[in-house]
Amino acid sequence: MTDLLNIIHILPPMRAGEDLFSALEVLPKYDESICTAEVPMRLMALSDLYRIYVPSQMSLEIYSKMYLALLRSLQKKGTKLAVQQRNQNYKAVIQQEYSGIMGGSDSFTIIGASGIGKSSAISRAITLITENRVIEVENPYTKIIPCICVQCPFDSSVKGLLLEMLRKVDEMIDSKYYQNALRARTTTDMLIGSVSQVALNHIGLLVVDEIQNVCNSKNGKSLVGMLTQLINNSGISICMVGTPKSAVFFEQAVQLARRSLGLRYDVMEYGTDFRNFCEIVFSYQYVKQRTEITDGIMEWLYEHTSGNISVVVSLIHDAQEIAILNGKEILDLETLNEAYQKRLSMLHGFIHMEQKKQTSKPKKKVSVTSVGVKNPIREGDSGEVTIAGLVSVAKDENVDIVRLLKEHMTVMEVAV
Repeated sequence: MTDLLNIIHILPPMRAGEDLFSALEVLPKYDESICTAEVPMRLMALSDLYRIYVPSQMSLEIYSKMYLALLRSLQKKGTKLAVQQRNQNYKAVIQQEYSGIMGGSDSFTIIGASGIGKSSAISRAITLITENRVIEVENPYTKIIPCICVQCPFDSSVKGLLLEMLRKVDEMIDSKYYQNALRARTTTDMLIGSVSQVALNHIGLLVVDEIQNVCNSKNGKSLVGMLTQLINNSGISICMVGTPKSAVFFEQAVQLARRSLGLRYDVMEYGTDFRNFCEIVFSYQYVKQRTEITDGIMEWLYEHTSGNISVVVSLIHDAQEIAILNGKEILDLETLNEAYQKRLSMLHGFIHMEQKKQTSKPKKKVSVTSVGVKNPIREGDSGEVTIAGLVSVAKDENVDIVRLLKEHMTVMEVAV
């Protein structure tokens, strides 16, 4: 138990540097003897790949941003302004008189491409900051949830989001706010006042995921306006998480843009972080013939995932699954390419569209015959692969021209 004025001292000390990096990292236990186990056991253990979390610079920045936002929010809980705001929130519910005393601009965004690990980074940061527990305050007695995560409704329903917040609070502290709101059939205006009161009393930081849903809904601006009013009436910090699509929405007007200042990320570039991530994930092998990752494999992975780490994990996972099921029992470029063609076909268009740089050296003019023999395509001295050269090789060696084209350049097939 602690006093409301000293609540910020309840938080764990803020970490930084190598200490923070090691605390965020999650590496499941791995025993090489699993490679000799029965097929069902290996396939089950293979799912450990999805539990791996390797921190990056993005992880460190998200942790720091969320820690400081929660700290600012908790600092307001025991102030005189908080007491005045509670009275105003009561009037908002009963008399429909809205007045934001606490105010502030404690909202920020975390915008990044889908699959780069935003949600995982936020989850790890919350676990470290809050230690997964509710704070109990003695004077006055109350329970404070350091962080609540909700998802923006697909239709950007203001009432739907407000009710979901009440449901999450009930889930954490065993209250009945959600049931009471349903029973009273409260209007959206009344809900804003009651949720502001609940947030002031029980919530430190609110994380709203999938905020890009506001872009294609007529209720989008209403929902962002509600979040702004919630900040003014409760003083809590709000973090909005979404894809780059949401950035276009927030840039439409100043009142939206000033509420969306924050962190922005893209897919990982080919460098030390990407190579380190690939080495760690590749070391978790469950096939019988163990192989070591090479520079060529890492370059291939980057070219076929555009640096999206979630696709890298899925590709290595599915390649091993295929190798175990078809009896090849080896993780190499052949099984990786088979997984890419069979399991990730729906992502091919997005990967080629997002790809920004070619990491490998320009391919020499080679073709692969059906028996795997490599022959040079001798079309001049420039070293460039030409369509004419590929056609010539296809004729000479009786190889499918479409297959050759796919190996050397981007090919889009359309139905006629």
